[in-house]
Amino acid sequence: MPVYRGRIAPSPTGFLHLGHARTFWITQERARQAGGSLVLRVEDIDGPRCRPEFNHALIEDLRWFGFEWQEGPDCGGPFAPYLQSERRGRHLDGLERLRASGWIYPCQCSRRDLLDAPRAPHAEDEEPIYPGHCRPKEASFVAPEGDFHWRFRVPEGEEMRFTDGALGLQTAVAGVDFGDFVVWRRDGVPAYQLAVVLDDAAMGITEVVRGSDLLVSTFRQLLLYRALGLTPPEFYHTALLTDPVTGLRLAKRHAALSLGQLRASGNSPETLRSSWACPKNGL
Repeated sequence: MPVYRGRIAPSPTGFLHLGHARTFWITQERARQAGGSLVLRVEDIDGPRCRPEFNHALIEDLRWFGFEWQEGPDCGGPFAPYLQSERRGRHLDGLERLRASGWIYPCQCSRRDLLDAPRAPHAEDEEPIYPGHCRPKEASFVAPEGDFHWRFRVPEGEEMRFTDGALGLQTAVAGVDFGDFVVWRRDGVPAYQLAVVLDDAAMGITEVVRGSDLLVSTFRQLLLYRALGLTPPEFYHTALLTDPVTGLRLAKRHAALSLGQLRASGNSPETLRSSWACPKNGL
């Protein structure tokens, strides 16, 4: 069996909040229980949304909360670089492999085009099922002029399944529960789905722990692992913390529950962690 390697992969597009901390803490505890390693990878490829002050606060907040990683941008390691923005060459190589094998095609559809599509998403966080406006009937095509996305062609009607470490057996049907998805954005940036697959595989991550809002994304990523000839990790999806007033899941806009604000208000990490046992948080 490979040595356990878990990772926490925050994005410096805002201040980390208590929900991030809970998911990351579960990741760290699972790594400790397995006698493995914890990797910090900063996913900073989202252009102007990633700001230096968020990046600085990210490391500071994680250290204050009690996180201890063995590899990361501040301490190095055998799988550097640990800033996702510095891994572009690997991302481009993965894109070319998908293009050469016929798995992707150029798409000029805008987000508005998708929102106007008749096949609505199944959940709030999910994009609409792609209606296929740009999907070529054959694997060969002529790339259009101007800007375009690269979109992955899912095998329509394929029944997929995997066993989640927290939720058990999960199933989905490609083309029904999710559709063709973007792997490279028109602004020249790799989409989350492709970047995370390539980076987790290259870093030897054996288990991905993340929130249950990304459950459907796992099926997309399993297709990418297969198309790229890579071995997928295990997956463990956790319940999300919710705002005690609105009942909505926490987001970076919830400034009052950011780790920095909680620390400034005199909270201790131990007290905050003890609140996770409260049933209203779905734990």
